[in-house]
Amino acid sequence: MQVKGPATAADKMDVNQAKQEHLLALKVMRLTKPTLFTNMPVTCEDRDLPGDLFLRLMKDDPSTVKGAETLILGEMLTLPQNFGNIFLGETFSSYISVHNDSSQVVKDILVKADLQTSSQRLNLSASNSAVSELKPECCIDDVIHHEVKEIGTHILVCAVSYTTQTGEKLYFRKFFKFQVLKPLDVKTKFYNAETDEVFLEAQIQNITTSPMFMEKVSLEPSMIYNVTELNNVASGDESGESTFGKMSYLQPLDTRQYLYCLKPKPEFAEKAGVIKGVTVIGKLDIVWKTNLGERGRLQTSQLQRMAPGYGDVRLSLEFIPDTVDLEEPFDITCKITNCSERTMDLLLEMCNTRSVHWCGVSGRQLGKLSPSASLSIPLKLLASVQGLQSISGLRLTDTFLKRTYEYDDIAQVCVVCPYTSPEC
Repeated sequence: MQVKGPATAADKMDVNQAKQEHLLALKVMRLTKPTLFTNMPVTCEDRDLPGDLFLRLMKDDPSTVKGAETLILGEMLTLPQNFGNIFLGETFSSYISVHNDSSQVVKDILVKADLQTSSQRLNLSASNSAVSELKPECCIDDVIHHEVKEIGTHILVCAVSYTTQTGEKLYFRKFFKFQVLKPLDVKTKFYNAETDEVFLEAQIQNITTSPMFMEKVSLEPSMIYNVTELNNVASGDESGESTFGKMSYLQPLDTRQYLYCLKPKPEFAEKAGVIKGVTVIGKLDIVWKTNLGERGRLQTSQLQRMAPGYGDVRLSLEFIPDTVDLEEPFDITCKITNCSERTMDLLLEMCNTRSVHWCGVSGRQLGKLSPSASLSIPLKLLASVQGLQSISGLRLTDTFLKRTYEYDDIAQVCVVCPYTSPEC
């Protein structure tokens, strides 16, 4: 099968050589896997005029599945009849053959294959050395492979140079133009938790016309984060079962969501200034298979997110119970981080609210806190009203600048009555 592309502007360079009859013939064929043969079954009811004629014809058809003749899918394989579609991330393979159609012995044959993309020109030839001679009716064969990493127009340039018996040096080339299409549409969303954790949702849509088997979708985190995949259901084994089932197929135009949790590594979590502004999260690695096992792979560029701003001082909770008893003291642990570039001398004040009361001394000195440093403080509270109550009323004052930072609605706790009496 000879694949020909439309003529390009570069063909004008070879007009003179095209007029001359060359001794060698160049053929290029794309190497792809075959596809399953499909037919269109035609059936009717027994009481109709054809009777069982259509059924007998389908049974005699060698391409149908015996015992299931009405299925569209057959048992035979079909070789590709055209160049087909090439998608980003797949491996482009092509067979190049140079045949000596003449009765002469040709010498110093050099076959060169280049792939021209919108940004670069790549040499795909397995060998750049010339063949000393090529006898009549003999050929030079080569198979080239290239993992497609760009979308858009690609031009395969095949050039052949040789020397005749009379010593004349001849040269010709052919151009094969094809388009590289986008197989997947990938969208990402970031969700910031109250802690330093970041949740990444990746939406992957199959925008081809055939189903895909999703072999792997993973997130390669940057050096700052550790990642946990949230796409498995916990079971007896360690890995668990995928939320998408055992057969992970993605039909055309279907979309699937993958979820990942990223947590800063301990050595970076202690440095508040590191995770500030635009931070690199990592990149997605997607591997799939189509048709009869043809593999494709895509890696996104480095994903970035804008870290939330916490001002000069960040207050977070390291520990807080979900449920507490009414009028019973309970403990929480607060973490104070200096996000500024200056040393602070902090004073802690605790203001009671209608439903939650602080236990302890208000207005105590916490001491000096250097930039990016953290301090953990255990605190005790008491709730006087049942239900879901908000914890508020913490005040931090920097005595150097006489600046006060207010923290309300830090968290919520569920207050329940430990007694069953009606008075409660």
